[in-house]
Amino acid sequence: MEIILISLCLATFLAFLLLKPLLTRITTTKVKLPPSPWRLPVIGNLHQLSLHPHRSLHSLSLRYGPLMLLHFGCVPVLVVSSADVAHDVMKTHDIKFSNRPRTKTVNKLLNGREVAFSPYGEYWRQAKSICVMNLLTIKTIQSFENIRAEEINTMMEKLEKASSLSSPINLSELFTTLTNDVIRRIVLGRKYGSERGCYISQDIVRRFVELMGAFPLGDFIPVLSWIDRIRGLDKKVEEVCNEFDVFMEKLVQEHEDADEDRSDFLYILLSLQRDKTTPIELDRRDLKLILLDMLFGASVTTFTLLEWTMTELMRHHECMKTLQDEIRSVSAHNGYVTEKEVEKMKYLTLVIKEVLRLHPSVPTIPRLLSEDVELHGYDIAAGTQVLINAWAIQRDIETWGPDAEKFRPERHLDLLVDFQGQNFKYIPFGSGRRRCPGIRFALALVEVTLANLVKRFDWRVEVGTMGDNKPDLAEAIGLDVCRKFSLVVCPSCV
Repeated sequence: MEIILISLCLATFLAFLLLKPLLTRITTTKVKLPPSPWRLPVIGNLHQLSLHPHRSLHSLSLRYGPLMLLHFGCVPVLVVSSADVAHDVMKTHDIKFSNRPRTKTVNKLLNGREVAFSPYGEYWRQAKSICVMNLLTIKTIQSFENIRAEEINTMMEKLEKASSLSSPINLSELFTTLTNDVIRRIVLGRKYGSERGCYISQDIVRRFVELMGAFPLGDFIPVLSWIDRIRGLDKKVEEVCNEFDVFMEKLVQEHEDADEDRSDFLYILLSLQRDKTTPIELDRRDLKLILLDMLFGASVTTFTLLEWTMTELMRHHECMKTLQDEIRSVSAHNGYVTEKEVEKMKYLTLVIKEVLRLHPSVPTIPRLLSEDVELHGYDIAAGTQVLINAWAIQRDIETWGPDAEKFRPERHLDLLVDFQGQNFKYIPFGSGRRRCPGIRFALALVEVTLANLVKRFDWRVEVGTMGDNKPDLAEAIGLDVCRKFSLVVCPSCV
């Protein structure tokens, strides 16, 4: 925070020192721009962002409207905070808004050749198709049911041990291990511990996510790029980039050296790389970046959804009781809740929908405008960055009622919304061409995990932040917003 304040002071000083007090811009064409908050010279509206941009942008939108234009330094940023405008951005003009803005951090870490941040075009379409066809189809996801069951049972054994000892356990760590082990077995063919150096710590993954959501000053104010070096951002990016590259290289090399035939996703990628008839040519760097997307994009968002769902259920005991009653009535035996049984659990779906409404994994959806466009009567220039504030849209009291901030799963009984992004009042996974393709992949693990956790145990925290024995709602910073503090709980077998 101190670095940010120093940066703002330096920037403002330079502005008044180097710029004339008044600048008159003469234009031949009158351009109608969206409303904008007053901004400082050089730094623009950067000083109005908090550590949680989705919250500060929401506060600004309450004053300036659902479509407003900010300036992060020299970069114009359009902020969308209503379902109507989101519809026009992600459906009416979806092609024009189908690129992603790319900071120098993203360029360094991902190099523009993965799926999440690749420019819209033929390479992106083919890379996405490879992932969907070989990993994310419903049939393929269903084929991994045994892997999910085995890893969930491993987690349940740890919880049963903690219950028998009446000891607290870090549920966040268990979710991290579960999601990583499931996804690595699916993508890589097996789990990876610290053996043979094929290991990446959760600390590095968290740093990666935080860096992806960082605001490099040099991107927005080139004259202040030196501050990114002073505050250590450039060094952090370099360190994380190197660690990931070493990790990914070892994984790829191990698969290349393996004698046996394998059917995991990495083996498929290597086969496609050798196949010269494929629509796109994958070099080694491309292969590792696509692999990185599938490994860590899926694990982080799945972990976050599990963590927030258990947090909200433990804060709302009546919802927990309703869900327990449903699960125990559908799965009346004493064993593992199967995925077939989960399909019959309607209230479980309502709970997950409500968690995703209040806690979307990526609260602001980034886009980049590739052509000039008129949007709700305003002229928006090509090159404008766009932030669709899904967090604000999904808490809009005009849509969700005066209790929009309250966790109430029953509200979804009367609302025809799903996870596909067709109703722009509810877009936890985005919408349009850049909608997250891994929705079913994540939900398959989340649903069956929650069903087993809620059926087999009662849950409590020893000390809540307000002395109420409820887990807190403090948010971490980064592209993906998970809990700030680990969820430490006391399970007891039912």
